[in-house]
Amino acid sequence: MRNRRAALAAVASAASLALTLTACGQNSEGGSEENKGGDDGATIGIAMPTKSSERWISDGANVEKELKAKGYETKLVYGEDDPDQQVSQIENMITQGVDALVIAAIDNKSLGNVLQQAKDADIPVISYDRLILGTENVDYYASFDNEKVGELQGTYIVDKLGLKDGKKGPFNIELFAGSNDDNNTGYFFRGAMNVLKPYMDKGDLVVRSKQTDLNQVTTLRWDGGTAQKRMDDLLTSSYRSARVDAVLSPYDGISIGILSALKSDGYGSGSKPMPVVTGQDAEVASVKSIIAGQQTQTVFKDLRELAKVASNMVEASLNDKKPEVNDTKSYDNGAKVVPAYLLQPVSVDKSNYEKVLIDGGTYSADDLK
Repeated sequence: MRNRRAALAAVASAASLALTLTACGQNSEGGSEENKGGDDGATIGIAMPTKSSERWISDGANVEKELKAKGYETKLVYGEDDPDQQVSQIENMITQGVDALVIAAIDNKSLGNVLQQAKDADIPVISYDRLILGTENVDYYASFDNEKVGELQGTYIVDKLGLKDGKKGPFNIELFAGSNDDNNTGYFFRGAMNVLKPYMDKGDLVVRSKQTDLNQVTTLRWDGGTAQKRMDDLLTSSYRSARVDAVLSPYDGISIGILSALKSDGYGSGSKPMPVVTGQDAEVASVKSIIAGQQTQTVFKDLRELAKVASNMVEASLNDKKPEVNDTKSYDNGAKVVPAYLLQPVSVDKSNYEKVLIDGGTYSADDLK
């Protein structure tokens, strides 16, 4: 394994203030949990964005499980959607002497300085699911084919409305995107628009709000409440005498907010059936909603497999080997093209959730009752 303890001492004093400020704040709410493995005592720092999302809790647990199985110790922290807190947590872990970092960034552009500290201490950095931007000090990227996620969502809308079968509409659609500080947001939206825009150009799909640019439809921090308020506003301003036929939603938490607004406006009852509403991450609440006939679709990403990819990248990096990657061209973070391993997402709806999610071992039937 790399001999990097001497390099760590060079940055310890620079980060000591951060240690003082944050050491007392690592609790069950904000985030530090340490689990010990065997091996040669190597410790891996894991920085996740928030505990407010079911998927990030799963990610943290899965990454820890994989690393512990390889014999590593782990330090897991959650930044609770506060970029400054995440920076402080990472500084703290560097000072404490972690041997590698796995980071799912809250703000992709805020980590340049702290990752320079990691570089100075010879600590490899794995960017987890969200690509870290603007720094050369990212070694590898583990994620899914993010543009494919959007393509699956867009294709589902087109198929469900019958546009491929020759139906001309026009059908009314509204567009939602993820957080403007998450690099994945652009990939998801671009993938969806690659599918939807030709139908919009022909008039088969109509965005009555005229909000079609990415910067008009983002949802800060992927927040469901923010999405609900925007959907309320759209219904009030653009749909007093018209019906929404589809909503492009990039994430299940956003979908739940959109559905709340739709239900408050009478959708899902009588002459106002629920529109097609997409999602992502196959969170329990949204899968139950799909079973109940409210949310229509989600995109499943097997987080267990993503954790395996990240842990393999860590192990290879610490043993001076090159991890397996399958994309060396697509993910330019503004400072370098980051070598990536991309997993494939799967579209899930009422017709296949049992096969994909229950038979695949992600959930039990009881979980989804």
